[in-house]
Amino acid sequence: MAASTRTLVRPAVLRTRKGKLVYWSVLAVALALFTLAFLVPLYWAVTGAMKSPAELAQNPPTYVPAEWRPENYARAWREMDLTRYFLNTVLLAGGAWMVQLAVQVPAAYALSKLRPRFGNAVLGLMLVTLMMPATALLVPVYLTVVDVPLFHRNLLDSPSAVWLPAAANAFTIYILKNFFDRVPDELLDAARIDGAGPLGTLWRIVLPLSRPILAVVSILSVVAAWKDFLWPLLVLPDPAKQPLSVFLQRVAQDTPLNSLVAGLVLASLPLIALFLVFQRQIVAGLGAGGLKG
Repeated sequence: MAASTRTLVRPAVLRTRKGKLVYWSVLAVALALFTLAFLVPLYWAVTGAMKSPAELAQNPPTYVPAEWRPENYARAWREMDLTRYFLNTVLLAGGAWMVQLAVQVPAAYALSKLRPRFGNAVLGLMLVTLMMPATALLVPVYLTVVDVPLFHRNLLDSPSAVWLPAAANAFTIYILKNFFDRVPDELLDAARIDGAGPLGTLWRIVLPLSRPILAVVSILSVVAAWKDFLWPLLVLPDPAKQPLSVFLQRVAQDTPLNSLVAGLVLASLPLIALFLVFQRQIVAGLGAGGLKG
């Protein structure tokens, strides 16, 4: 006998005319509220950047600009020299993404499929770091970056100061390991019989099957690095090497409000475009389940 699915509302009630009306009404209202919650701040920022400074600061605010000034975006880009800081941000986010994949994918694969001695203890120690506030780790990580153990190098004002700490992400290793656990061992055994070593098995078998979760991990990594503020502020004191998040905060006091809002909108556009382009991969990765052999 097939198991019935338990829901808040009985299927018999949903089949009635009144049940369908209530269901679709609640769904429409919920979707409308969530859509407004996301779109209203975006609309406010996009239109606010096209107002004059006086109109943007006036109270009560205007919901539609009295005079549309789309040239404010070009002026903000030119006057604040955003090209340099966009390139700085791309360098930091891209490097952090590559370092994360280079370290975390092999680590998760080893913990999942190679099963080293004390592997569970190592994973447990990694997960303990998730219980600690991020601010509690700032001082020890900063001291490590200032004087790298064994190498005794100071990484301040270097992209490595952002890249290397990004590799120590226990959450990413955990979700990658959970996905790798679902890869059938029979596939790996067949690869070993064909003469593939651990790295060959990872490259030829596991990674092609892991594209959905790798897409999710990659997007999370890029987004986290792109919008990070506190850590780049600490390890990149040179203004010429700072990313957009730090630069916009540094010049906020001396920049017209509409130009600052325009800079914030321009800084967020790459992340919005990234989501729109890869939303299918994000959904597929988040919903990835077990793999059938």
